Amino acid sequence: LPLGARAQSAPLFTIQALVKGQRLEGAPLAWSEQQVIVLSRDGRIVDFRPQDATDYRRTAPDFRPLPLGVLRSQLETELGRAYEVTPTGHFLVAHPRGQKAHWADRFEEMYRSFWLYFSVRGFTLRQPQFPLTAIVFATRDDFLHHAARDGVQLSAGTLGYYSPRSNRVSLYDLGDGRATDALWRENAATVIHEASHQTAFNTGIHSRAAAPPRWVAEGLGTMFEAQGVWNSRAFTAQADRINRGRLEDFRRLKSRRKIDALVDLLASDAPFDRDPAAAYAEAWTLTFFLVETQPREYAKYLAKTAARPPFTSYDRRARLEDFTSVFGADLRLLNARLLRFVDDLR
Repeated sequence: LPLGARAQSAPLFTIQALVKGQRLEGAPLAWSEQQVIVLSRDGRIVDFRPQDATDYRRTAPDFRPLPLGVLRSQLETELGRAYEVTPTGHFLVAHPRGQKAHWADRFEEMYRSFWLYFSVRGFTLRQPQFPLTAIVFATRDDFLHHAARDGVQLSAGTLGYYSPRSNRVSLYDLGDGRATDALWRENAATVIHEASHQTAFNTGIHSRAAAPPRWVAEGLGTMFEAQGVWNSRAFTAQADRINRGRLEDFRRLKSRRKIDALVDLLASDAPFDRDPAAAYAEAWTLTFFLVETQPREYAKYLAKTAARPPFTSYDRRARLEDFTSVFGADLRLLNARLLRFVDDLR
């Protein structure tokens, strides 16, 4: 937003407006002469130009999400009769008709695991403001068409994604309803990764209005792929918390790793565009190292990134300052400790 815009992290009142012919009701989060950003009552973050809206009205002195039944009905109408919507404790899970047993409980289990993992480590989490919506598409083509309508550009091989703007997880069934055990494991891994993103953005670990550096979000998501993280009650050893695939990637790429790779990861999201496999490996490795060796500092750093002013840019200098204010300015020493830690993992 341009200088002079007003922004707030918590909605205070509700407005209604007609935006390009569509009725929108929600709480204004930020506004200027060029742009208005609204948290819709269905959980979406919507932005528009003031000149594209008419019939502004203030409808309530506070903000309340739409009732669960209304949200469920809207989702059923949006997806059509080929899908059914199953409510769980915290989710609305839309899935191909007749596949409730395959999908609904997986999301709720992930939420409980996430809450347990961070609670026992001293994090204060908040209950989500909205039901967490997840859509499981029957086929990859349906998934890709939805992503295109959602305005999301997917890299090759993407199995699912979480959108902070829509606040939804979208993925597809790799087996078109007839998955082998191996494909179901892949389905479950996608649920774990994307639902961990969604839960983090809805319980205060991250902020939808001030997204963290990408390495922070993806490092946490890849960390939860390990069974000792998403099922920490049953698997308690450090070895169970290691994401073997990401560790192997890091070790394989280590010989050509640049000396300033850590600084590049901290300062910019560009490594994910240049070399996604290396960036994901770096993000997991740094996150796992910090969680295992400096959990209090990691919690403090997450709180710092989540408390940033809403809808503001996060430039290179600010990213590095936030990180070094918590973990120290000697990034060369930190990198050396990181590499020793990786060498000792078994």
